[in-house]
Amino acid sequence: QVQLVESGGGLVQPGGSLRLSCVVSGSIGSINVMGWYRQPPGKERELVASITRGGATKYVDSVEGRFTISRDNTKNTVYLQMNSLKPEDTAVYYCYADIRRLATSRYLEHWGQGTLVTVSS
Repeated sequence: QVQLVESGGGLVQPGGSLRLSCVVSGSIGSINVMGWYRQPPGKERELVASITRGGATKYVDSVEGRFTISRDNTKNTVYLQMNSLKPEDTAVYYCYADIRRLATSRYLEHWGQGTLVTVSS
C-alpha cells in the first residue's frame, strides 16, 4: 500500500500565504513526478504545479510567480508554497505522485485525499 497525506490547508485572507505539504508513505520503490492539482467549487480539476525527481518545475499560468513547488526526496514529500493568495485560488488541493511500488516495474499515479484552501476576507 502507498498513502499520500496532505496538510496545511485552511482559511486565509487575500494576499496571505499558506504552505501545503504532502507526505508519501508505504511500500515505495521510486517516485517520479510529484505535483498538485486543485478543484475550485463547481469547476473541473486543474494542474497547478509539478516537479520532477530532478527538480524541474512547471506551473499553470495563473499561479506563476506566486506559488512555488518543491520536494524533499529524502522525506518523500512535496510542498506547495502559496503566496499572494487570491479568492480565485479557493479550491480543494490534491497531491499526486507517479510511484513505482516495491517489487514492481510500472509507475502508477497515486492521489491524496485533498485539503481545502479558502481565500476570503
